[in-house]
Amino acid sequence: MAVLGVSVQELALLVIALLLAGCLTGILAGLFGVGGGAIIVPVLYELFRLLGVPEDLRMPLCVGTSLAIIIPTSFRSYRTHRSKGAVDRDVLKVWAVPILFGVLAGSIIARYAPPEVFKLVFIAVAGFSAVRLLFGRESWRLGVELPGKPILRAYGVVIGLLSSLMGIGGGQLSTLMLTFYSRPIHQAVATSSGVGLLVSIPGALGYIYAGWGRVAENPEIAALQFPLALGYVSLLGAILFIPTSVLCASFGANLAHRLSRRRLELAFGVFLLLICIRFLLSL
Repeated sequence: MAVLGVSVQELALLVIALLLAGCLTGILAGLFGVGGGAIIVPVLYELFRLLGVPEDLRMPLCVGTSLAIIIPTSFRSYRTHRSKGAVDRDVLKVWAVPILFGVLAGSIIARYAPPEVFKLVFIAVAGFSAVRLLFGRESWRLGVELPGKPILRAYGVVIGLLSSLMGIGGGQLSTLMLTFYSRPIHQAVATSSGVGLLVSIPGALGYIYAGWGRVAENPEIAALQFPLALGYVSLLGAILFIPTSVLCASFGANLAHRLSRRRLELAFGVFLLLICIRFLLSL
């Protein structure tokens, strides 16, 4: 017996894997201030492979779906961090419009970029972040205070652009930038949870628009058609991921405030390094 061309046994295993990955995604969202896209994207990639999604559409579908899944997990994580008074709202206000601009630009690029572009961007950014967190010294600073608003806005554009191409909430990028300017890691993680909202909502909408025409060209692929998908956002993947990820996000956020600064940095660095290795092996 098969559903959407996939055996019931395979589909059952995928559902279990998606639910477990959703739980891990929520913990990561709260613990590191990230949306968990590094976990979401590879799991979805396997799901869409079994559902027969063509290679050239698979990666943008993973990224777009990841951004949609990140919306509720980022919201839950942000609320928990905000309740502890750790979020820098002034930074988020400056970043709001620039990040939106960057996300929209990334969504347009995603319509035409080959799959390798998404992976290479991920490796470059996550690799640099991992080196900074694992081997960085206190002397590795760009300043003791945040730069002026023009430079902050430029950072916002870059964060939005790269995040929308990686399918992440922008957490590791904003955390990296804030710690380079001497912000405490706990405050950087908490503020980054708010960045996830600025990236994921317009990002998901942008991928719906970017994929609308492309999926219409493949009416024979059920996983790309409504009601299972909207453009480059899979409703099937989102429905399976969101419940457990939302439930576990606050647990990760509370855990983050129990860890020391160095332990949090080391954990985040190892996490990013493992993701880099995974993508290198897939190229």
